[in-house]
Amino acid sequence: MSHLPPSLQSRYDILEAERRKTWSPEALAANIAQREILVKEQPGTTHVETGDVLMPHNLTDARGRITSLDDLVSGGLAVLVFFRFASCPACNIALPYYAETLAPTIKEANIPLIAISSQPFPELDTIRTRNDLPFPVLNDPGLSLSRALGITYVFDDIARQTALSKSSSSETLNGTAHWELPKPTVLILALGRIVRFIDISPDWMRRTETPVILKALGLKDKGVSHAA
Repeated sequence: MSHLPPSLQSRYDILEAERRKTWSPEALAANIAQREILVKEQPGTTHVETGDVLMPHNLTDARGRITSLDDLVSGGLAVLVFFRFASCPACNIALPYYAETLAPTIKEANIPLIAISSQPFPELDTIRTRNDLPFPVLNDPGLSLSRALGITYVFDDIARQTALSKSSSSETLNGTAHWELPKPTVLILALGRIVRFIDISPDWMRRTETPVILKALGLKDKGVSHAA
């Protein structure tokens, strides 16, 4: 019997259990409350849907080189994974998970995988180097694409104060004066910037599993992420 890597959610369950042991009740409650609010509000938000055509947008890499959405889909399809910021613990679980379970399969199909955050470089690139990610990590300057997709959220007061207490700022997280981040999102884009699939995760501790992405791509699910 072959060994299957654990699912993304099972990895988050371990992190959640650890936080319940080590975090103060106040910090844990604040974190959970923000996520619950975002989940509750999500049905009332406006965001792009399958079949929509995106306007042109440019992304940048750590060297300042520009990549357009049209560049990404020049071969047909591309998988775009939006995440919060480089030091986000949940993001440091999600991107290695996709590297392990998704990247090899879609590479065989010549479909690029790109991780995207609004956090500026050079800090943004630390998540790629720390996890030895086999796919590019690009910057969405000024949250331009994230806002156009309708996937951003605004920090509540407690989350903002928590970030400030850790000497963080909105500029270090997204390069703007606004306390705003993208909700973790998986977007499959087709030639012509047509949205083939979008899955938005308002709770950043519950994100899109690899089998869901492979199914949307029409690729065979090899069962790499079903194990609990």
